Amino acid sequence: MKLTGRKAIAIILTAGMVGLCGCSYQNAAGTNSGSKVEAVESSQKTTTIESSTMESEIEESSSEIISSESTKESSVDATESSEESSTDSTENSEESSTPESDKIEEESSDWGASENTQRTTYDTSEDGAHAIEVDGETVVYEGIEVNKTGSSDGEDADFYGENAAVFATNGADVTITDAVINTDGGHANGVFSYGEGTVVTISDSTILTSANNSGGVMITGGGTLYGDNLYIVTQGGSSAAIRSDRGGGTVVIDGGYYETNGKGSPAIYSTADITVTGAQLIGNVSEGVVVEGQNSVTLVNCDVTANHTEKNSNKSDAYQAVKIYQSMSGDAEEGMAYFTMTGGSMTSLNGGMFWISNTQATVSIENVSFTYATEDFLTVEAAGWGTDGANGGHVFFYAKNQVMDGVITVDEISTLYLDLQEGTVFTGAIASDGETDVVVEEGATWVLTGDSYVSSLDNMGTIDLSGYSLYVNGVLYE
Repeated sequence: MKLTGRKAIAIILTAGMVGLCGCSYQNAAGTNSGSKVEAVESSQKTTTIESSTMESEIEESSSEIISSESTKESSVDATESSEESSTDSTENSEESSTPESDKIEEESSDWGASENTQRTTYDTSEDGAHAIEVDGETVVYEGIEVNKTGSSDGEDADFYGENAAVFATNGADVTITDAVINTDGGHANGVFSYGEGTVVTISDSTILTSANNSGGVMITGGGTLYGDNLYIVTQGGSSAAIRSDRGGGTVVIDGGYYETNGKGSPAIYSTADITVTGAQLIGNVSEGVVVEGQNSVTLVNCDVTANHTEKNSNKSDAYQAVKIYQSMSGDAEEGMAYFTMTGGSMTSLNGGMFWISNTQATVSIENVSFTYATEDFLTVEAAGWGTDGANGGHVFFYAKNQVMDGVITVDEISTLYLDLQEGTVFTGAIASDGETDVVVEEGATWVLTGDSYVSSLDNMGTIDLSGYSLYVNGVLYE
């Protein structure tokens, strides 16, 4: 079997194929550097590793090859994860096809790694080990294939990068171009940037992960990651394509395709500052985007599709495309969360559009095309996180040049400041038991679709009652 084609077949090597040492590096000359791959040589600060002339061939008769196939139709095997929020095993027993598959087929050849079959290969099957580890050095990798099997568990993997296929730490500066990275093991993230001053820049690369707690790209501890034109597909639970955890950091992504197929695996999970431009973001089982605590997600001209059909927790009954909350786990600081989206589209295939609980949040949208599964546009309410009676949401919601429909719901311990700015048309109703202040600016319109209740109203635009009643602080608005 040969590794050929852009995202054609990703080969994951087993321990028996990489030798008893559990970790091997095959360089351009075909030699082996030993039991642990060192990313740089001590005599130089920068190492460039380019594609070798050796073609990677693997005998199909090997009994323990595990293949992860990512086709241009982006049809993948969905993962059944366990009921816990952090899980360690994955069963690939159901087939899930990607929404908007026709569009994806047309564009998929432009995403991720090239069809190069002559790659320098890094493999490890050792539990907890990295195929590539860069510690405080400056390194450039080009035209590589990375295969990671073996598992880990607990905080060392999720917070500190243990068992990631590619791991950078201690101020390392790593550049990766045209890479194919495969992982098949619990807590085996694809590319991990850990710690302040650590920077990973990865472009034109493909990352496929198979098991639970295995994100595509991940940062913690203040790390930084820049991604350009990546193709990432994850199968496991708790395996966001763009992922962060305790200590946060910065992620900037430009272009590419990012798909998840497991429970508790949104396309983006942010405990950091994450900006994505011009990308396809798909959660086939989970939300499209989750922001936790005092962190942010900014989307520019992205297409987000969420088919939130399975829950990762029993603390909420809601299904949604965007979730903003504070889990109180210690993974994210308490404070204002930010979600900003300009241009592009957001599609919910199951559940509402925005759901916010147990945090302060600022949401800003402009020129976003929405496709709805239900009438629930925005829900601000208490759920199972936080202290009962003090765990509502507190939201500032700004809409400019925006068409949006549906019902806005605010429970009795939550608050909402809704600012409909110039060019916005809101067709819907507000059902509020909590404090809700609404501003309709000049050039904005609110068309009621049901009786509505708000605490205060500042109308400089147009309100079309459409035969329904609007109550402002208990008084009928006329």
